[in-house]
Amino acid sequence: QVQLVESGGGLVQPGGSLRLSCAASGFTLDYYAIGWFRQAPGKEREGVSCISSSDGSTYYADSVKGRFTISRDNAKNTVYLQMNSLKPEDTAVYYCAADRRGNCRAEPRFYDYWGQGTQVTVSS
Repeated sequence: QVQLVESGGGLVQPGGSLRLSCAASGFTLDYYAIGWFRQAPGKEREGVSCISSSDGSTYYADSVKGRFTISRDNAKNTVYLQMNSLKPEDTAVYYCAADRRGNCRAEPRFYDYWGQGTQVTVSS
């Protein structure tokens, strides 16, 4: 059974850090592009970061550049999103998604598999 499971969300103060994990089962992550998306209440789902399968190229939304880092551990079949210098506007449910075509694309509709999401709340 194909499954993506996110973990690592929680409540953190502004300026703090969290590391999200996206663990895959039923398929091998390193053949897929893996994207992180987020959705805040009343807003559309937006792309945050992505790592391609071909050459490991990484992409970031302008709003998170310099603060977030995406990485993959193929041995653990897991992709991570390290989030530093968190801001209240980063508050959202964060989802990881896998695209079998392997190249990063911004639109959620291109992704084949999705996790259930993990809540990130940045508040003092």
